[in-house]
Amino acid sequence: MPEDQPKPSRNLAKLLTTLGAFVLAAVLLFYSLRGIDWRQVYHSITHAKPLNLVLICLLSSVALFIRAFRWRILLSAEYPVPIPAAFWATAAGYFGNNFLPARAGELVRTIMISSRSPLSKTYVLTTAFAERAADGIALVVITGIVLIFLPGKTPWLADASRGFAAIGLTGVFIIALLPRLEGLAIKLIRVVPVSVKFQDKAIHLFEHSLRGLRAFHDWKRLTGFISLTIIIWCFDATSTVIGGNALGLNISYPIAFLLIAALGLSSALPSAPGYVGVWQFVAIMVLTPFGFSRTAAITYIILFQAIGYFVMGIWGSIGFLQYRRISLSRVVPPEAPVVSAPYSIS
Repeated sequence: MPEDQPKPSRNLAKLLTTLGAFVLAAVLLFYSLRGIDWRQVYHSITHAKPLNLVLICLLSSVALFIRAFRWRILLSAEYPVPIPAAFWATAAGYFGNNFLPARAGELVRTIMISSRSPLSKTYVLTTAFAERAADGIALVVITGIVLIFLPGKTPWLADASRGFAAIGLTGVFIIALLPRLEGLAIKLIRVVPVSVKFQDKAIHLFEHSLRGLRAFHDWKRLTGFISLTIIIWCFDATSTVIGGNALGLNISYPIAFLLIAALGLSSALPSAPGYVGVWQFVAIMVLTPFGFSRTAAITYIILFQAIGYFVMGIWGSIGFLQYRRISLSRVVPPEAPVVSAPYSIS
């Protein structure tokens, strides 16, 4: 069977997934935007406290840098990726997620890192997805803790978090045990009735994926990753509180943690670029049970997304320019190496 024969089915699947995401966004937007006082939305946003907006941009930028440094901990298990390279790739990836469907930003940052280091695309992409999975587990834990102090307010999120908890535990199981079953997995691949060439390719991809998962098996590396994860979500919760204050909304820290957890978990759903529709729906479902009006919830999430576009747009654009500059320098052979001197976290 020709190797390119499955491509039409894959392209059809991608098309259907994209169409489904846009349909879902349209349905959720229709529900979320009913009865909204748009004059109040405009008045609240145009009268938002400027100092608060500046603080949110600063916190978001610092959180982005910490995210890049956290990802670098996993990448550096195989190769000491320079901090600037990790930051610009992360910024470009998040920028891509805001404007591309199907979380294509993960592929963007994977290509940027693999093209500037000896790391394979499979290894880099595995660490990116493992990082996302770890975030999901952290958000489930946050949701569980917050719901202890805010019982009965958002039963739908409590139900959803149980499902995500099961997925998260499965992820932990895979990260912890799969690399230890490498020999057995390779034997199973060898008995699959396909060509040897296909088996070799599958084993190659599998081994590189396992290397990405093994990045979590070092306790020092894992401790650093968890610590930075806690700091990141505390930064995001603080930005949420400050953002609410900018609009005259009293969003407490428990509500802020619940909101960012719900937004983070909802990003796993098929969605239009920038999570349009999904995040509007989540904002209403989380904030209205605590006494916020639908108009206030929509006002906040519009401001939240606008600031995200602005911050990621600036850093992501610079990241793309950095990548383009280095790519062009490879066309004209440089005197100095493309990648800067290795930096070790140890």
